[in-house]
Amino acid sequence: MIEIERKFLVLSEAFQKEAIGKNRIVQGYLSSHPERTVRVRIKGNKGFITVKGIGNKTGMSRLEWEKEIDVSEIEMLLPLCEKGLIDKTRYDVKIGKHLYEVDVFGGDNEGLVIAEIELTSETEDFEKPSWLGAEVTQDERYYNAYLSNNPYKNWKDK
Repeated sequence: MIEIERKFLVLSEAFQKEAIGKNRIVQGYLSSHPERTVRVRIKGNKGFITVKGIGNKTGMSRLEWEKEIDVSEIEMLLPLCEKGLIDKTRYDVKIGKHLYEVDVFGGDNEGLVIAEIELTSETEDFEKPSWLGAEVTQDERYYNAYLSNNPYKNWKDK
């Protein structure tokens, strides 16, 4: 399946009042190679393994394969992951016909808040709420695989 996604910085905590759900996510990377990432994740009380391919020129589209697996299996795999686990709280915010996933990072990435929206095409129109900031879709620094190896706390140009 091809994932079409855009990423944005978040300007305020106003999204929290609009949230229809939230989950804690802990994830690690078995491989964070830019051409193929393999991620394991616990989201709430569910476990997932995900393989993502390299993004296209715009950075919006890439292959994504995901399968739900037992949380106990994720717990077994997390110690095998590369250093730098991602710990975040994801808020689901419905705006118009779209769902924004707003990630509030903790741990070494504390202070970073990113909103993602999945689309059906790269040119699809979508509503932009007032709390949505600059687009960072093409900036690899804002991808979780990058953040696991280069945490936000170490960035000099925040």
